[in-house]
Amino acid sequence: MSSASSSQPWWRSFNREHWFVFTVASLAWLFDCMDQQFFNLARDAAMEALTGKANATTNASYSMSIFLVGWAVGGLTFGALGDRYGRARILSVCVLLYSLFTGLSAFSTGFWDFCFYRFITGLGVGGVFGLSVALVADSVPDHTRAPALGLLQSLSTWGNITAGLTGMGIGLLAARQLLPFGLSSWQMMFLVGAIPAFLCVFIIGRLKEPQKWVDAKADGARRGIKFGSYGNLLRHPKWSKHAWLGLVMCSAGIIGLWGIGNFHPRIVRGIIDANLSAQNLSANALGSEKAYWASLALLLQNIGGFIGMMTMAKIAQNYGRRLAFGIAILCSFGSTILVFTSLRAIGDIYWMIPLMGFGQLSVFAVYAIYLPELFPTSLRSTGTSFCYNFGRLAAATAPFTISKITQSLGGDTEAFRRGGIYVSFVLLTGLIVLPFLPETKDQPLPEE
Repeated sequence: MSSASSSQPWWRSFNREHWFVFTVASLAWLFDCMDQQFFNLARDAAMEALTGKANATTNASYSMSIFLVGWAVGGLTFGALGDRYGRARILSVCVLLYSLFTGLSAFSTGFWDFCFYRFITGLGVGGVFGLSVALVADSVPDHTRAPALGLLQSLSTWGNITAGLTGMGIGLLAARQLLPFGLSSWQMMFLVGAIPAFLCVFIIGRLKEPQKWVDAKADGARRGIKFGSYGNLLRHPKWSKHAWLGLVMCSAGIIGLWGIGNFHPRIVRGIIDANLSAQNLSANALGSEKAYWASLALLLQNIGGFIGMMTMAKIAQNYGRRLAFGIAILCSFGSTILVFTSLRAIGDIYWMIPLMGFGQLSVFAVYAIYLPELFPTSLRSTGTSFCYNFGRLAAATAPFTISKITQSLGGDTEAFRRGGIYVSFVLLTGLIVLPFLPETKDQPLPEE
């Protein structure tokens, strides 16, 4: 690293093309996360409307699992295609998929077509992370890679925050019966989620493949190296080790957030229900209040998450990737236990939910920095997506597991809290593999 590059802020090393690539990749992932959170906010209400209140809790868990399976399949498929045919080209396909099928979810008429739309949405959502971080890692100067990827992941919380603010606004409009065409609040959220499709115009028209990938692809063709090959990934002694250990590391954080943490709206709704039941509100008004508070909790979770991601990205940059991950996963575990045991009053929402967001989301900043540094150019998107998305299959079992535990313990909110606590111990498995992974701080990206 030159003295010039080390004495100035990292972003001053970016030229116009670097900024364009970073902006498009960040927006693709930001809108991806926005659509994920619209699902979290709208899921329970959609299931009540489509399958009835008695079956809503169980069906919400099933729909989450189906979404996560689609996410895993999409990540594994599009990650490999990104190494094979280009990060930018495949990224545009993923954005188009998750945007259009999020919008189509608003027109669901029953459980199965809703789950079909969520599965296809999951395919697109799953591909974006691995493609975005590989695109940025291969495009920017080496000394800017860690802070740029940390910021890319941190900015994803603003997609979540946008979803929270949008959900609050839709909830207020619904309470005043101001939504157009007689739409319900959950339908309106999914329609807003279709907006990112317009981003595809810019991706397809202007975004170029990284020169590093272009050169490596040409060199690989001469040497007979197959890009995006799971056979090469899982047979190579070094890359397969990184892949399997990285998968366990990622599964821990993903289960923590998607299998446990993103069900906090159910706890919040229960608190709001208890506090407002004495006010004799209509069912519509009560539903709007619950939607408003669930959206506010999401907003608070992601404010905490943004701070957590920026903090862990800085620790990873200055002190190492493994230390940052260890701290983050312990914060995730502790804050999750706190929320599921102690979130009891409206006032608790204002500080416990941001604290949980800090812990659970901070882990993902480390993933964004660490994963692309574990694999060569021919497998960077493939390996990153394998670790990050194959874990979704494990995470997909967590909502089902919590649902079954909840039913076995009585089926009420207290049983749900205990089920969440039991499953949260999975977070600690991430610490087991950490000593066996390499420290990549200040190391160049690996090559074949």
